Amino acid sequence: MNLRELEYLTAVDEEKNFNRAAERCFVSQPTLSGQLKKLELELGVKLIERNTRHVAMTDVGAEVSAQARKVLSEIKKIHEITQRYEDPMAGELNVGLIPTVAPYLLPEIIPQLKKQFPKLMLWLHEYQTHVLLDMLKKSVLDVLILALPVDTNEFEEITLFNEPFWLAAPANQSLSNKRIIDLNALNEQEMLLLEEGHCLRGQALEVCFVAGARESRAFRATSLETLRYMVSEGLGMTLMPELAVPKKRLKTDPIQYIPFKKPEPNRMIGMLYRKESYRAETFKNMAEVIKNRFR
Repeated sequence: MNLRELEYLTAVDEEKNFNRAAERCFVSQPTLSGQLKKLELELGVKLIERNTRHVAMTDVGAEVSAQARKVLSEIKKIHEITQRYEDPMAGELNVGLIPTVAPYLLPEIIPQLKKQFPKLMLWLHEYQTHVLLDMLKKSVLDVLILALPVDTNEFEEITLFNEPFWLAAPANQSLSNKRIIDLNALNEQEMLLLEEGHCLRGQALEVCFVAGARESRAFRATSLETLRYMVSEGLGMTLMPELAVPKKRLKTDPIQYIPFKKPEPNRMIGMLYRKESYRAETFKNMAEVIKNRFR
């Protein structure tokens, strides 16, 4: 057996789909399937149950896949150790970000990171928090950028910056003519929020609770951009993280973005990485570049 076969096996185990696993491993589906059949012949056991509608691991396949993850993780640590001593700010990194951060933060930080660390290759992955934490634990990802705090103490944490919330209101709403707003102005107001699974939903609910606002039961959005569309159609108000607020705004826009009076509601954005990671110096250097952008 070889390491590529172990990568293919863990990819199928996690994706439960040959096509997605092949895309993830940057090979064709027949190549991946053929290599896994070869692995099964070598081991003398059936690792994967296959049919046209369903892909599942056998009991032995699940155990072999779990062990393969440990092997791949240890191999990765060897590369991290050698990379650290050669140049901590060179090589590849798999960075995970939550959907309410990725599209708004990346344009702010990637140009500076590339300028400061030209030898660093960043592979970016966007998932919800619970998926990212699992991928970090399994060493699929090296570092996460997400909202803190996270309900676990198994990772190292670096605080990057606090991001204020703004009120996004339809232009014809009574609050939209204010230049700045008190949180108490949301008392008894209905707010559009994200669906379950987004950490921003929990943070927004906390703000609503403090303000005396309530969630609209008519609709829950899958993304911030869907929320933005609903507000632009005059269907309600929402809380928008500052990075998602357009820099250029007009009074004629269908959405008015209004900052809150201090102390404004906010969320903390930070980094997480494995405590045993040999690339801790890399992450700390990256964090300093990001912190300087928001000081």
